This record gives sequence, structure tokens and C-alpha cells, in this order.
Amino acid sequence: MRYDFTTRPQRSESGSSKWNSMLKINPSAFHGIVPLSVADMEFPLAPPIAQALSRFSQTSCLGYTDPTDEYYEACVLWQRRRHGWPAEKDWIATTPGVVPALFNAVRSFASEGDGVIIQPPVYRPFRDAIERGGRRVVENPLLPPDGDALGTAGRPRYRIDFEDLAIKAADPRARLLLLCSPHNPVGRVWEPAELRRLLDICVQNDVIVVSDEIHGDVTMPGHDFTSIMGVADPSDYDHIVVCTSPSKSFNIAGCQSSAIFVPDEHLRERFEEGMADAAFFQLNAFAYPATIAAYTLCDEWLEQLLGVVENNYGILRGAIEAYLPGVKVMPLEGTYLAWMDFRAWGLADAERSRILEQEAMLFLDHGPKFGTQGSGFERLNLACPSDVIEGALERLVSVAHERKLDTIGR
Repeated sequence: MRYDFTTRPQRSESGSSKWNSMLKINPSAFHGIVPLSVADMEFPLAPPIAQALSRFSQTSCLGYTDPTDEYYEACVLWQRRRHGWPAEKDWIATTPGVVPALFNAVRSFASEGDGVIIQPPVYRPFRDAIERGGRRVVENPLLPPDGDALGTAGRPRYRIDFEDLAIKAADPRARLLLLCSPHNPVGRVWEPAELRRLLDICVQNDVIVVSDEIHGDVTMPGHDFTSIMGVADPSDYDHIVVCTSPSKSFNIAGCQSSAIFVPDEHLRERFEEGMADAAFFQLNAFAYPATIAAYTLCDEWLEQLLGVVENNYGILRGAIEAYLPGVKVMPLEGTYLAWMDFRAWGLADAERSRILEQEAMLFLDHGPKFGTQGSGFERLNLACPSDVIEGALERLVSVAHERKLDTIGR
């Protein structure tokens, strides 16, 4: 069946974090403006999930709820059949989101003052988890696109700086590496050889890899996602934590459901003790039926979603190349988030943000949020009806031409 990816849900008065943020930044944002920042979707809920939640609310109560065998089986079989790695029920620790899992991993596996490696520009909570936990941020910045970093489409792509990573991991105070896979915001889907090389460096230096794979289901044609577990040997398991969730793939972040796979029993005990110390004992009652429905009934919905994201990316790239040649759109391999380089405009980050938000009515996630390496960049959410992307681009092009910003970079 064909699912609805054209209707815009009414979210302006629903308590949506994304919408509230837009209206706080610019209270005059007029009707029809949709924020393209926070990574959730502007689509109706997948019908099988909506139906499952409705049945649950009508036949059960909202008391304290533990994971069921059906929930565990759905999580395990999804990873096995979708991503091809040998997930096991006993490896799962549940958390109310991947971000809480990252915070807990930092606190559980590293002591105050220990180093935790990240690869910026990267999702802001990676850095927050380290700094708020009193641990030390160790940056292994991604190598930015250049002429010798061409991807399968012949376009520049970001790369891991393995030489620098080997140096950083060799520090005896380095305890963890937080891996973003696929990478948010740059859109890379790491190849098996890259993952194996990264894992080799970390295992050799006794560094635990905590792999955030929340966007693993969202890849573009020509790119296949590989879990870190897909390249691991059993002897590596005591250095691996895999964070998974249906929240991005199926737009159910509000249900607060994540399955964290920790194959090593000792690591898993430490992780679960950390969650207990933070008083995280159970998930939202709706997390279980929503996850089961997503992982067992929504394959077709997800495939159609990926087609919409691919089409929206094509609209974005085509319009930028035609009308704003100074702006560069990075290749999108995975996630539904486009990473855009505005540095040719020659504007300070604050001024560019002001122009986008106050004049173009375009509300994005600004690059500096992802680290100093994001200065000059913007992240744009493509998970919305195509007419939303078209309207946003019309406003952007109009303001850029009026200010003659489009002449820069020609």
C-alpha cells in the first residue's frame, strides 16, 4: 500500500521541542513555516504503529511495564535480518533513548578525568555526555572533504583520520570512543574496512567503542549500513557497545525506546548498574508496542520513507547547484540530515544564522553546535513533505539573491 508522506501533522501547539524552539527564536514565524532542525519527522505516524498504540491503550493500563519476550524478539530479529549481525536477547539493556545510553556509558566505563574520543563535527550530546560527566574530551576530527576523498559517486566525502586516532587511542587514559554510525551530521555511512580498522586500533589500545547506530536504518541507494558488530570477532566483544533505537527510523522518539546491545557480560553488568544508579528501571509503557510494530510491520513504510528522503535530497541539491553555487551540499549516504557548507558566503556564524531565521524564515541546526569544525555549516532535516523543502528553498534563494550572496563563490 502507499503511505501518506504529504500531510503535515499539526505540531505547533503540541509541545513539540522543534516547534517551540522555532517560535522562541522568531515569534513572528508565520503559518506554514516548518522548522527543519531537530531530527524528528514531519509525517503522520506509520499506521501499524498508530494501530498498535491504540490497541494497547484500549486493552491495557499504563502501569510500570517490563520488556516482554515479543519486544526482545522484535529487536533481535530486526538487527539480524536488516543488518545481518548475530544479535542476542541476553545482550540487551533497555534505555529511554540513545542519549541517556551515551551519558551512562561515559560514566560507567570511564572515571573522572579519563579521556573519551569523539570525531567532530558530531552530534552535540556526544560532547555533553563527556563534559557533564567530568570526563575529558579527546578530539579525533574527521578529515574534511578534499580532492583525494572521493566517494562512490565521485563526490568529496569526510574520512576518519586513522593516524591521529591511533595516537589518541594510545594514551593510557583514553577509555572510550563514541562512534557515530552513520555519522550525524556529515552523512557518512562507514564502510566495513573503515570500521574494522577503527576497531583494531581501539581493541589494541583497550578502548571501548560505543557505537551510536540510531540512524542505521536510514541509508541512501548505493550505500549499505554495516554495524560495528558486523565486522567484529567474538574476541572483540568486550570492547563493544551498540546503541540502537527505532526512534529515528519510525519517528517515535517520544516513546523513549532504545535497545543497547552489550555482548560482554561484565560490560553489561557495569552498564546496567549505571542505569540503576540513575534510577532508570523501565521504559515508557508505549515503547514496547511501538517498537514491536515498527520492527515487525513497518518495512514497507520505511522503504517508502527512504524514497521520500532521497527525492528531497535531490530537490535540495538541484536547487542549490542551480541558484546558489557558492553553497555546497555534502553527499548524503545515510541519515535524513543534509550537511551544507555556507563558508563561501563569508559571513560569521551569528550573522548567517540571523539572516536564515529572521529573513528567510529557515530554522536549521547551526554548524557550531557540532563543534568548531562545523563553523560555516548548517544541518537541514529532509524528513518532511517535499513541498516543505521546496518552500524553504524558495525563501532561501530569494533572500540570498536580494542580498547578492549568490554571487559569492562563482
